[in-house]
Amino acid sequence: MSNHKLKPWDAADHLEDQEDMILYLNACIDDDPGDGSLIRAALSDIARAQNMSRLAKETGMTRAGLYKALSPDGRPGFDTMLKITRALGLSLHFDGHAH
Repeated sequence: MSNHKLKPWDAADHLEDQEDMILYLNACIDDDPGDGSLIRAALSDIARAQNMSRLAKETGMTRAGLYKALSPDGRPGFDTMLKITRALGLSLHFDGHAH
């Protein structure tokens, strides 16, 4: 019997470029239950895949503040979400479609 230890799967380990980040974030936006939890989780994964220290510096937040804002219990304001997405090189766009 081998003593292999399995590492928990982490989305941040698989976000290799901006296209990966955009596809992942869009999928989470499409599936979000309406409370922002999946979007917040995706941004957290993307932030960890990039460089949390650099991101904190670019947003003007502390690393701890950034982790807290993107945590499952975090409730970041829209201004914080804009700072984070811009620092990640992402932008928000809206379009209309019938439901």
